[in-house]
Amino acid sequence: MTEAAAPAQQPDTQSDPAEFLKIWRDSFSQVLGQITGSTFPCGVEKETPVDLTSATENGLWVLITCSGAVRGEMSLRLPAAAVLALAQIFMSEPETPGADVTGNHREAAVELLRQIAGIVSTTAKGRWGEVQLGVEVVSAAPSWPPAATVWLRIGDPSVTGTLLEFGLSAALVAQLREKTQTEEVKTEAAKTAPASSSAATPSDPVQGRGTLDLLMDVQLAMTLRFGARTLLLREVLDLSPGAVVELDRKVQEPVELLLDGKLIARGEVVVIEGNYGLRVTEVASAGNG
Repeated sequence: MTEAAAPAQQPDTQSDPAEFLKIWRDSFSQVLGQITGSTFPCGVEKETPVDLTSATENGLWVLITCSGAVRGEMSLRLPAAAVLALAQIFMSEPETPGADVTGNHREAAVELLRQIAGIVSTTAKGRWGEVQLGVEVVSAAPSWPPAATVWLRIGDPSVTGTLLEFGLSAALVAQLREKTQTEEVKTEAAKTAPASSSAATPSDPVQGRGTLDLLMDVQLAMTLRFGARTLLLREVLDLSPGAVVELDRKVQEPVELLLDGKLIARGEVVVIEGNYGLRVTEVASAGNG
């Protein structure tokens, strides 16, 4: 092993949110496998295999912000060799290790990360609920010390350049641990529910209704989502009055009604006395929100 990393960079295996990182690992493997048309192995390592300090020169620091059902931040450090390898895969360029990393390579690597983040978000939604992931290139390491650090190896284990460092903030680790503990409690409760159901007594309906009445006048902000579209930074900068941005949803498809980012219902847009409205055609079930 090379020179040991600073203590603050060592992963805390007790708080290591393994399931979240497994989703990232599988998403990298899935997207890269689809692009290359072959199985693309990826692995997570909890001990630093190499010193990435010098390797990050001409590489990338990326900040990933999590919001929604899971909140917190995660940093991603890509050495120049990893940026080049990912960009060449994404752009279908011949593999040329050691080539100079250009601005196009960096843009391609970031766009690939955004696509992978989209897969992670979709997978995490089925596990914990709606999770939004923002991907932003930053100039240096974040100011906060990571509460957990792991390394994701891309492709051939013998190629040390394709190694990415993930640093998870304390807030994100705490959220993931809380989600895991909540799921464990629910699982245990489900196991014991049949034995204790006969002894359970129903709650007082009058008391329950009184509590609900206290909340009936709370105002909730709703949002209509017509569709989405991922744009490169240069495409955003090229926007001007009259430009048309095509979304990923056809005109005949229903729009979505969201409450704090969570899907509540679907329907069709109508006009009521000059104002937009929504005619609900489907109410989302608890499992599909």
